[in-house]
Amino acid sequence: MNKPLRRIAVFCGLLVFALLLRDNWLQYVKADSLRTNPANRRVTIARYATPRGDIIVDGDPITGSVETKNNDLKYKRTYKDGPMWAPVTGFASQAFGANQLESIEDGILTGTDDRLFFRNTLDMLTGKQKQGGNVVTTLNADAQKAAFNGLKDRGGKGAVVALDPSTGKILALASYPSYDPSSFAGNSTGSDTTAWTKLKKENNPADPMLNRALRETYPPGSTFKVVTAAAALENGKYTSADQPTDSPLPWTMPGTTTQLKNEGNIPCKNATMRVALQYSCNSVFGKIGSDLGNAKMLAEAKKFGFDAEQFTPVRSSASVFSDQMNQSQTALSSIGQYNTAATPLQMAMVASAVANGGKLMKPYMVDKLQSSNVDTVAQTQPEELSRPLSPKNAQILQSMMETVVKDGTGKNAQIGGGITVGGKTGTAQHGVANSANPYAWFLSYAKLSDGSSPVAVAVVIEDENANRDDISGGGLAAPIAKSVMEAVINSKK
Repeated sequence: MNKPLRRIAVFCGLLVFALLLRDNWLQYVKADSLRTNPANRRVTIARYATPRGDIIVDGDPITGSVETKNNDLKYKRTYKDGPMWAPVTGFASQAFGANQLESIEDGILTGTDDRLFFRNTLDMLTGKQKQGGNVVTTLNADAQKAAFNGLKDRGGKGAVVALDPSTGKILALASYPSYDPSSFAGNSTGSDTTAWTKLKKENNPADPMLNRALRETYPPGSTFKVVTAAAALENGKYTSADQPTDSPLPWTMPGTTTQLKNEGNIPCKNATMRVALQYSCNSVFGKIGSDLGNAKMLAEAKKFGFDAEQFTPVRSSASVFSDQMNQSQTALSSIGQYNTAATPLQMAMVASAVANGGKLMKPYMVDKLQSSNVDTVAQTQPEELSRPLSPKNAQILQSMMETVVKDGTGKNAQIGGGITVGGKTGTAQHGVANSANPYAWFLSYAKLSDGSSPVAVAVVIEDENANRDDISGGGLAAPIAKSVMEAVINSKK
């Protein structure tokens, strides 16, 4: 080969090498950035070219897809009873993206998850259009309806969480006020954008898109006394529900001249823990927390899940019990005030652990993931999270909580018909110097005649328009908890 031809051959070789280098750079190095580039509309068009898979409750879809008109994004999401299920599903919008289950399980729902490779390959070989898979939840439709309607009928704001104590399955997850994800599922700059804008907190003080069941933390008030009672039992301060406590009345918090007062003239002096929980004695449980100290109270709170985010798989905010508090601050925190704050999920976990013999199961809302032909591609297995109580101490605390419902402040949660209910009311201070209407709490569990417990519930109500004197956990929250527990029990018959 003469010299000019060699030069041409080398030059052509370099061109081919450069072409291969550029091709590999684009396909492998830049692939993700090109795929996610907002200017690349092909990806968006492909994403909405087929219907999404469904989110399933009790065997029925609570989502769907509808074909759009005059739009290159062919399908958009629809929701059945959208406001009731929004805290579970989240939203999937052509214009505003997705959140919660719609986002976390997006790969399954759109059919792009690697676990669907075999199914997608078969569909491709048979000429079948790629389809999304399904997300099968643990939710109980009747319990969710009872929870949402209870909050809606009550008005104001609030949340309900119901768990299966033996597995950690989430049976109800309701938040009110809520929103309809269908209202902005498309990409219209008219209707969809308008609906989205109206729901934003800056335009709607009620903040309907806030998932109060998972993302809002409230002072738990007297419901936290269940945790304090557990700490007293687990640390051997008291070994019986009916042992008199060392509880003078009045009791002045250490390092202060401030007495920790009780609500009304109730029998709290040296009361047993059973009587103290029945009448919700601040002085008794405040002193227990102070005597045990910050470290022991914090350790017990953490066993129940405090100070850690929970992933259901939707993230739940971490509930708070503070460290490095003095004795008086620990006393206030031990009755659910000061810095103590909890999500409704967290307080349902407290009731669940007590009901389950002291064993706390990890809460979850996705039972399994399915391919488009409903083959199971992933199954959630119940997982133990911790053991806040020994079985013996759990039984003691159950007997105390059952006294609260039978003879104390939780009578509105009684069910009857052989069903035993344990519970704890709470009315938590709210606002500077308790200037705002307090939060009404109730946590409970139901126990069948065979001793099993199919459901534990936490309810919180924040009603700015209610008469302050009418606000109580037993009056506002307990009836909702009762209806949710009844719904779960009836669904098992």
